[in-house]
Amino acid sequence: MAVNLVNVENVSKVYGTRALLDGISLGVSEGDRIGVVGRNGDGKTTLIRMLAKLEEADSGRVTHSGGLRLGVLTQHDSLDPEATVRHEVIRDLADHEWAGNAKIRDVLTGLFGGLDLPGFPQGLDTVIGPLSGGERRRIALAKLLIEEQDLIVLDEPTNHLDVEGIAWLARHLRERRSALVCVTHDRWFLDQVCTRMWDVQRGDVYEYEGGYSDYVFARAERERIAATEEAKRQNLIRKELAWLRRGAPARTSKPRFRVEAANELIKDVPPPRDSSELMKFASSRLGKTVFDLEDITVQAGPKVLMKHVTWQLGPGDRIGLVGVNGAGKTSLLRAMAQAARTEGEVQPAAGRINVGKTVKLAYLSQEVAELDPTWRVLEAVQRVRERVDLGKGREMTAGQLCETFGFSKEKQWTPVGDLSGGERRRLQLLRLLMDEPNVLFLDEPTNDLDIETLTQLEDVLDGWPGSMIVISHDRFFVERTTDRVFALLGDGTLRMLPRGIDEYLERRQRMEEAAAAASPVTQKPATAEKSAADQRAAKKELQKIERQLDKISEKETKLHARIAENATDFAKVAELDAELRDLAGQREELELRWLELAEDAQG
Repeated sequence: MAVNLVNVENVSKVYGTRALLDGISLGVSEGDRIGVVGRNGDGKTTLIRMLAKLEEADSGRVTHSGGLRLGVLTQHDSLDPEATVRHEVIRDLADHEWAGNAKIRDVLTGLFGGLDLPGFPQGLDTVIGPLSGGERRRIALAKLLIEEQDLIVLDEPTNHLDVEGIAWLARHLRERRSALVCVTHDRWFLDQVCTRMWDVQRGDVYEYEGGYSDYVFARAERERIAATEEAKRQNLIRKELAWLRRGAPARTSKPRFRVEAANELIKDVPPPRDSSELMKFASSRLGKTVFDLEDITVQAGPKVLMKHVTWQLGPGDRIGLVGVNGAGKTSLLRAMAQAARTEGEVQPAAGRINVGKTVKLAYLSQEVAELDPTWRVLEAVQRVRERVDLGKGREMTAGQLCETFGFSKEKQWTPVGDLSGGERRRLQLLRLLMDEPNVLFLDEPTNDLDIETLTQLEDVLDGWPGSMIVISHDRFFVERTTDRVFALLGDGTLRMLPRGIDEYLERRQRMEEAAAAASPVTQKPATAEKSAADQRAAKKELQKIERQLDKISEKETKLHARIAENATDFAKVAELDAELRDLAGQREELELRWLELAEDAQG
């Protein structure tokens, strides 16, 4: 029988006149892996701080089992700025002691990319004081994970980690014996790690069995039965449920409620977006040319990040861009944005970026733009435009779009200076969309956004007709909003990944294994570079194959829809299934050819 580690009994917490938590009773047992979700400001962090006894409850009590070994990662670390990374993480262990410990090696490699901490000026002997917030956060996480605990409490552990780091952390936490309570907005991470969910809503906490996908199913079913939520919220939940049931493979394995009820709930919900219809609309708004990159080289100071890259962003393309930190993702977007803003006058270090005449670009950078703190939220949006056309006949006023993004009528009169970081991020997104762009560059758009706001943003983007590039470490968001994934693998090239982020992680692992196995003795002499003409021809054929793969995806989507329509006509289904298998064969041949050409194009 599992031992109870923490008991929360009838706990309440009030801030000002608002009850964040109202008579909550919960428990954490051995082996529990609990994800905590809810809107920003609803009390997630307050709940886990009280759970860890870092904050007192106004009433009720929190008890820990005797001798509980507890590890906590808060949003603000308590590292000694005068100390070195070695002192904080490894303490007084001699090199041979910690280097012989498989757990310590795994944590250092997973969080920092190697035992020598590449990227830190003096490796383990780097002084903590001058380091960035993200670097300090990884140090605090490493310090926590190296210790042995009965219970780990984590507040936003995936912040400042890249896709690889998040994948490593998910695997590490699954393999640990410690119980876990975790607040995060990363839905892929929740699905990978958690076996229970706590949903903090308006003073109460709702418990669900399973990971994030199971939680979405169960919450949609609960809201269907209770019929207490407003229609807009129900529609968003149903839409995400439909996405999880149809578009995201193997996201849930053991639903613990009636699957029939979930299927009934989504039977009339269309796919999240009609890609072919959006493509037509985008072409009419943008024409044939959006961004054409011809043999470009991108630099950051003296460092060459990308070289001889030829690529095309077409009308209606929805691209996810992944890559190691420092590979040049943001630099590429900046180079394209500069070319657009200066009408082609500012170009990268080499090559040329051609921008379509009708391109109207909106660029959400990682830095939150400063607005006049005295402006009201609604005023800040209305200063851009009073009404906005979101495509497919959807027109909204500034106030309606504010409500869609979680700014209630009362909140719309709040001064900008009083908004939290997440609310300012939402406002920045709102102002971008109000300007009716036809090309969107989103650089880490999910920073500081809660899950409910993320689903609302995804809903808006579903019907948005234009071209889009998304850089994000939030894997769920990338897979949900984009159709193709390209990667910067740190070798100066830009490559399409037919299998998306899974393929990116596999390639990165192979690269690391090859680097570890290579030595001056075994390395082969460099082969002669392929001619520039061969490289250009390979790149041209690559683009052609990518367009063919897009067409196959569209055909497969239509065939799936026809199979659903003719579900009772077994002869028709068999015929359509044969067409699907034929397309799958074509896709496999094209993907193999694409991989061969990628090597030739690299030179």
